[in-house]
This record gives sequence, structure tokens and C-alpha cells, in this order.
Amino acid sequence: MKIDKNDVLKALKSISIPGEEKNIIESKAVINVMTFGDQIDVDLKLKNPTLQARKKIEVTILKTIHEQVYEKAKIKVNFKIVPSNKSNDAIKGSPIPGILNIIAISSGKGGVGKSTVTANIAVMLTKMGCKVGVLDADIYGPSIPTMFDLEGARPRSVQVEGKSKMEPIENYGVKVLSIGFFTKPEQAVIWRGPMASKALNQMIFDAVWGDLDFLIVDLPPGTGDIHLSIVQSLPLTGAVVVSTPQNVALSDAKKGITMFQQKNINVPVLGIVENMSYFSPPELPENKYYIFGKRGAQYLANDKQVPFLGSIPIVQSVREASDFGHPASLQENSSIVKKFENVTKNLVSQVLLRNKNLPPTKVVEITNLVGCEAIKS
Repeated sequence: MKIDKNDVLKALKSISIPGEEKNIIESKAVINVMTFGDQIDVDLKLKNPTLQARKKIEVTILKTIHEQVYEKAKIKVNFKIVPSNKSNDAIKGSPIPGILNIIAISSGKGGVGKSTVTANIAVMLTKMGCKVGVLDADIYGPSIPTMFDLEGARPRSVQVEGKSKMEPIENYGVKVLSIGFFTKPEQAVIWRGPMASKALNQMIFDAVWGDLDFLIVDLPPGTGDIHLSIVQSLPLTGAVVVSTPQNVALSDAKKGITMFQQKNINVPVLGIVENMSYFSPPELPENKYYIFGKRGAQYLANDKQVPFLGSIPIVQSVREASDFGHPASLQENSSIVKKFENVTKNLVSQVLLRNKNLPPTKVVEITNLVGCEAIKS
């Protein structure tokens, strides 16, 4: 069968890229369409789409042409990726020498396990051979010292080029700084935004972080002064959003994603992690009870067209490990460790894609997801 090119163009007019009002013909995303008998080549020009978004567009084109033109058509979709004119604005703040990637981990609301996810991703990255630091930016509710068994610890002051600097405290191979190191456990931090931002900047720029493959920033819940300070202070590689599958949490997580995608912020969202996905009692390990709802964060990721990094079930040992300052990822050969490993590997994959398609903090190449030895500047 010989396919008419005009029929193909008509079908493509019914397709729009999410976020754009015009269809892919009117927006000139379609560069060229060629037909050869029952074969169709569609050339598309897009601005830095995620791998997931690219795949979704391709599937939509195939489905539309098969339904509207010819169900047995052989279709090939070719993508030409062009850098956005605004891409240079994606990187904010001042770089820190020696730090290759800075990942912000956030949540729309408190109590979803954001700091637990942060601690376990950090530990898992060190197990992969990466040099990792964690900055606890949750000024009003720092919990990272507890999770790394560093309560009561105090950073040393060291001299660097005649200036006094803070030296992060290291445990489990992770360098850590937190406002919790400078306050008593029962002391409430009652500061207005400018004071909190000033303290945060001191922990960022008055510290000797050394060479790091990843600096993980544990943000406070919500959207506010601290988030804006981080965006203005640091050239973020990207952000990760943590949520439970519960509708209340998802509603706030959606706001967090929107914040990073704001035109004047424009920080790439590397993905969503679903925490407390389900519960399996020890006596019935094959049973899954979806206490907070089923796959809510995964559906949100699909809706917002951001990657889904993985799910973490409710496991008593994870809570106990956090309370005792010994992150669950330090265990060996357990099912929960494999969950955190999967999330971490997916995150590293997204960092690879982000650094390939956007102006990076510093271009790095990670060719081995089992270790960081292969990172090259």
C-alpha cells in the first residue's frame, strides 16, 4: 500500500507536546515527513526532552498514524535535540570547587521519609565507590545527625589559605554538615528567613568539602526561603522529590515539582521516589498492603512527565536503623537494600542523561553504575 503524505500530516496535527498549545505541525516540531510505500519517516526537532517524554511522544505518533492512516504502517521517528535558548539559566548559584554533582532532595510535606531516603541514597552511593557529602538544609528540623549517629558532634575548625573553615564530620564514608551540630537536641531554631539563609550559606561556602562526586542536599519540607536560598546559592544538578502514595502528600509533592520547574528557577527534576509504598508483614512476606494508596507517586511521575526512580516499602528495620543512626543501606543482601540500590542506580542514570542534555555543573561521565571510579571530567 502507498501512503499519502498529506494523510500523515493531517494525523500529526492532532498531536501536541505537553505544555504547548500548538500541535506538532504548527509548532514546527515536525521537520520533515517522508513516505515510501507503507513506510513512514517522521523527523522531529525537540528542546531537551527527557528520555521518558521522548518515548511518550514516539508512542503517541505511532498510535495516531496506525489509527488514522494505516494500521500496518512501518513508522520510524527520528529526534533532533536542540538546546533551549534558556538552558544557560538552568544552572544557578556559584560552583564549589571539587564538587561534581549537587542533588537536592525535597518533599512537599513533612513525614514522608525524605531524610531517610537522603541518608540511604548517600550511603548507597559510597558503597558504589563515590565520594559523597550530605548538607542538612532542614534548618528548623535537622534529623541527619541522628540518622548518621552524629548527635552531639561538633565540626572542627581548620585553616585554609589563612581563613577559618568548617570541616564536615564523616561517618560511614559520608561527609556531613547540619545546623543540628550547632544546637542542643532540645533547642528550637527560631529564626526568620534571612538568618536561616545566612546560616545555610556558611555551611555551604565556609566548609571544606574537598573532592566529591555527589553533594546531597536534604531540603526542608514545602517550598520557601530555604529552597530559594539553595537555588540561588548552588548550581544544582537536579532535584529529587520524595512522596508517599497518599493523595494529601501527592498534592504537596506536585507543588514541589512545579516549584523546580518554574521559569525563573528551572532546576531539572531527576525523578520521584515513592516511600512507604506498601507493607508486608514478616509472617506473610508475599502479601502487600497498600496502606497509603497504590502507586500514587508513580502515577504522579507519569502525569508530570518526570522519571519514577522507584518505591520503598514500609519496613520496621528501616525505621529502627534510622533511629539508631545506622542507615538500612549499610546492611548486606537484604530486600530493602536492593530497593535503595535500585533507586540510587536510577538516580545516577538520570544524572547521566541530565549532564548529557543540559549545561552541567561540571560535565561528568559515569560509565559504571556499580562504582564511581569511572567518573571522568
